[in-house]
Amino acid sequence: MMRSLWQSVYSLVVLPLLWVALQLAALVNDKVRRGVRGRRRLFEDLRQRLTTVGPGPRVWFHSSSMGEFEQARPIIAMLKERRPDVRIIVTFFSPSGYEHSRNYPLADLISYLPFDTQSNAARFLTMIRPDAAVMVRYDIWPNHIWELRRRSIPVMIANATMRRQTARRIPFIRSFHRSVYGSLTNILTASEADASTFMLFRLAGPTIDAIGDTRFDQVSTRSAQARERTLVPEKILQDRKVLVVGSSWPEDDAVVLPSFLELAAESPELLMILVPHEPTERHLEEVEARLEGVTSVLRFSALGSYAGERVLLVDSVGILMSLYAAAHVAYVGGSFRQGIHNVLEAAVYGIPVVFGPRHWNAREPLELLDHGGAFVVTTSAELTRTLRNLLADDHARRFAGWRAEQYVRSHTGATARVVERVESCLRTPAAR
Repeated sequence: MMRSLWQSVYSLVVLPLLWVALQLAALVNDKVRRGVRGRRRLFEDLRQRLTTVGPGPRVWFHSSSMGEFEQARPIIAMLKERRPDVRIIVTFFSPSGYEHSRNYPLADLISYLPFDTQSNAARFLTMIRPDAAVMVRYDIWPNHIWELRRRSIPVMIANATMRRQTARRIPFIRSFHRSVYGSLTNILTASEADASTFMLFRLAGPTIDAIGDTRFDQVSTRSAQARERTLVPEKILQDRKVLVVGSSWPEDDAVVLPSFLELAAESPELLMILVPHEPTERHLEEVEARLEGVTSVLRFSALGSYAGERVLLVDSVGILMSLYAAAHVAYVGGSFRQGIHNVLEAAVYGIPVVFGPRHWNAREPLELLDHGGAFVVTTSAELTRTLRNLLADDHARRFAGWRAEQYVRSHTGATARVVERVESCLRTPAAR
């Protein structure tokens, strides 16, 4: 009864408002505009590309964007290794995820997720005919979930997270989410705390299991691959102490750059590799202007002409994790802006991780602090003291780095547990 009510409210009220909001946002936001345009021929493109998908059970993976898809990649890789006959269908909500992952070799088909109307959901599932569906992290679209349930197709969330203080527990909103989550088959949470929060919804349908976070497996695999890449020649790194600043925003730069300049004046061997979160020409020029006349800067694309510059300014994307391998200490950005970026990509290399005060948006920074592998700073002066101590004291730096690496290693193994759940769904063919 409640599910039917919420389906009507969602389809007749929420979705029309969301559609109008997307159309208006597309007028001023290029990312939203690309997403809207990318869906215009979605079903026509699907019909054509599905002809190339071979026989075998089909598993549909959905991610909101690139970051969430990174969590799906180890699951897909292990599933394909165990079951080569499985066909993988991948969808994204965001154009950034779709555009950066459209050539992913282990997927048999990659597409945008259609707008979440009842008719679109029914048409989409009729076309792709999945035997099981895996939603990654949090991107749950109700009509697609309800349609999967109607067709008795197993559907689970992997790496599910939910804070105890979430707005989804507000009574009116809670009833809606209970009708959605109650339609799932499995909720596989990243931690026991997440599982406890989901249990507060008193769901009758799905099983809730705390099996861990596949991001730990993914960073472990990627770090092993990254160590084989030599992005910065050894002759540049020789006799250097290297600070890698990852995913920085202007708010991070305002704290990091003064600290670096003070330390660079004290330590001629200090080299900073600065990796902006968005390496737009404007951001790059702003950094260069801040450092002009004070220290030497070289863009990473011109590394072949390196002549002893103290700052390497990265003007490309997709190489941050490999650069962390060269670091003695890492600063992870976003923590003086809206929220910290991925600390695991640095911690896996066994180096201390430093970040600012806004790190409550993820559990990992807090746990890394508790394990002694990370340090939090609130001002440029605090950052200077922290970096000075870590760079000067080899024993303290290596111990903190060891603690960071142990934290990552102790949380691996979730991928195999997710794959076991997916394989159990494939033993009984879904209603087609």
